[in-house]
Amino acid sequence: MTTFVIVHGAWGGGWEWSPVADILRGHGHRAFTPTLTAMGERAHLSRGEAVGLGTHVDDIVAVLEFESLRDVVLCGASYGGLPATGAADRAADRVRLLMYIDGLVPVPGRPAIDQFPAWFAGLVRDGIAAHGSAWRVPMPAGFFDALIPPGSVPEVVRQDYLDRVRAHPAASFTEPIRPTGALESVPKAFIRCTAGEQAAQLGGDPVAASAARAREAGWTYREIGVGHDPQVFDAEGIARLMIELAN
Repeated sequence: MTTFVIVHGAWGGGWEWSPVADILRGHGHRAFTPTLTAMGERAHLSRGEAVGLGTHVDDIVAVLEFESLRDVVLCGASYGGLPATGAADRAADRVRLLMYIDGLVPVPGRPAIDQFPAWFAGLVRDGIAAHGSAWRVPMPAGFFDALIPPGSVPEVVRQDYLDRVRAHPAASFTEPIRPTGALESVPKAFIRCTAGEQAAQLGGDPVAASAARAREAGWTYREIGVGHDPQVFDAEGIARLMIELAN
C-alpha cells in the first residue's frame, strides 16, 4: 500500500483530484487531496491577507504531520509542484518520492512568476501594485478554454469544473522558495502531459523548462498523451502511471 498526497494546481482545489484519489483507494492505496489556503472550499479564508507560497508549504507539511504520514509519495500538479517541493524539503524524512505531474519545479531563490509568460507576469505584478499583496488573481480570459477546450470533455463536466474555479492568491506567485538542501536526498519523478495546444494559445508553456530540468537531472520520467490537466482527461490513466512510478 502506498500513501499519496496530491497537491492541486492554481485556481483549483483538492476537489480536482478526488476522482483520481478514489481510483487509487480502489487499488488499495491511501490518498489525500488537501486544498491550499484561500483556494477551493477554503477560498473564504484569509480574506484581506497576503497568502504566499510559504503558507501553501505550511498547508502540506501540516497534512503530513497531523495525519502522521510517512513513506509518502508527494505529488505536485502544475502550480502544486512549488508547495510540494517546499514541503518535501521541510519534511524530507516523511517523503519517499516527490512526483511532479506536469508540475512546476521551482528555481531556488526565484519566484514562480519568472517561469510564466511575460504577459501573465505583468498582469500579476500590475495587480499587486494596484490592489496590494492580498489581491487574488482571477483566471485570465482564455486560460480555461486553452486548458480544457470546448468539446474536449462533456460540456456538463467542463461547466462543473469552471463553476469551482476561484481566484488564486497573487503573493504565492511572487514569493521565492529557498530549499535547505534536505530535498536533495528525496528521489524525484516527472510526468509530462504531451497533448493540447495551450502553449501556443497562452504565449508559452511554463512547464517546459521544468520538464527539461527533470530529464537533464536524470529523474524518472514518463509521458502521458493528454492535456495539462490529466485528472480531467484521463483519471484512470494518470492513476495507473502514479502507481507505476510509486512502485
